[in-house]
Amino acid sequence: MTRTRNTARPPGRHDQRRPHGPRTPRGPHDWFAERLLAVVSGQRPVHSLLGHTVGPAYDQLVTLAPAGPLRDRLRPVLRQCGRFHPGPGVIEAFARITTGERVSAMAFRLEQGPDLRWRCAAIEMAPLT
Repeated sequence: MTRTRNTARPPGRHDQRRPHGPRTPRGPHDWFAERLLAVVSGQRPVHSLLGHTVGPAYDQLVTLAPAGPLRDRLRPVLRQCGRFHPGPGVIEAFARITTGERVSAMAFRLEQGPDLRWRCAAIEMAPLT
């Protein structure tokens, strides 16, 4: 009995493309971008990130959240998140956020502790338009 391999490609197609494109691996910067946005927009309480922040980051969140730079508008949507690795155990990340037709920017720094957990060490937000 001969078995045929089940492939995802249609007959006659020889390239390696996939219908939905390559999957981009999600990193800790994606997780933090979603959580930070939820706190700054008032969807989650500031203390939900208490164990995930170090240094001045928690104080920065406490300052940003009541001011609510995204609170009075429509629900914000995370459009893009990127990262840069300036050295081992450090990620400097950015997020582009849209709220209706308005665009905002968020920058944050993640540091990996001795326990290998990532924690937010700094956060800044600024409106783009």
